[in-house]
Amino acid sequence: MTSLWILSFLAFINTVLGCGVPAIPPVISSYSMIVNGEEAVPHSWPWQVSLQDVKGFHFCSGSLINDWWVLSAAHCNVRTYHRVVLGEHDRSSNAEPIQIMKVAKVFKHEQYSPLTINNDILLIKLASPAQLDARVSPVCVAESSDNFSGGMRCVTSGWGLTKYNAPDTPALLQQASLPLLTNDDCKRFWGSKITDIMICAGASGVSSCMGDSGGPLVCQKDNAWTLVGIVSWGSGMCSTSTPAVYARVTALRSWMDGIIAAN
Repeated sequence: MTSLWILSFLAFINTVLGCGVPAIPPVISSYSMIVNGEEAVPHSWPWQVSLQDVKGFHFCSGSLINDWWVLSAAHCNVRTYHRVVLGEHDRSSNAEPIQIMKVAKVFKHEQYSPLTINNDILLIKLASPAQLDARVSPVCVAESSDNFSGGMRCVTSGWGLTKYNAPDTPALLQQASLPLLTNDDCKRFWGSKITDIMICAGASGVSSCMGDSGGPLVCQKDNAWTLVGIVSWGSGMCSTSTPAVYARVTALRSWMDGIIAAN
């Protein structure tokens, strides 16, 4: 059985199964930098997006939610001249069959505040549709009515720093399993900075860090990986004993649906 045939079959399976089901299954060893994370199985998070400047510098992540749209964080300040890179695992390799997409439009939440980091969400409409295959497929998006409770194990992924003072971000996509916190528990660390439009995870020996911004926090719902949070902010030193803060997708789903419907 050739590898090309296998990939074609996996892509077919993915198409049948729909969002949130990677054709190449992830392996989460600790279902335990990203700080203190581990390398992801290549292409096992097929919605993972690298946002890059014109020189190819990775500055933020995002999540593919369908073949036309990518979800990221407002504070990433994506512009139409930036590049959306799909299907990447090793950013140091020129051999991967990545898709480099142009940006048609960027929609930042009108009520995003850089002071409070509230409403930290941004939508990118691609100039042409992504080609969905075994390496590139969308994540499911949490519904407004969904409830993801404190203590639930979820996963975040990205190319962010593995230590706050590391000289560079890693070439290989990293992942980390971490528990959700209730907002009341999160306020014990962050106080009144935590709003109902945020969700916290971590304080468990792992953390998101600089460069992970805009990337996914996914939890399993009905056996499909579902986007619950967007990497937003946290400890300036990427402390693994302090929770990272994510934009809460359930609270922002109606804004997202309105933008997509109108465009």
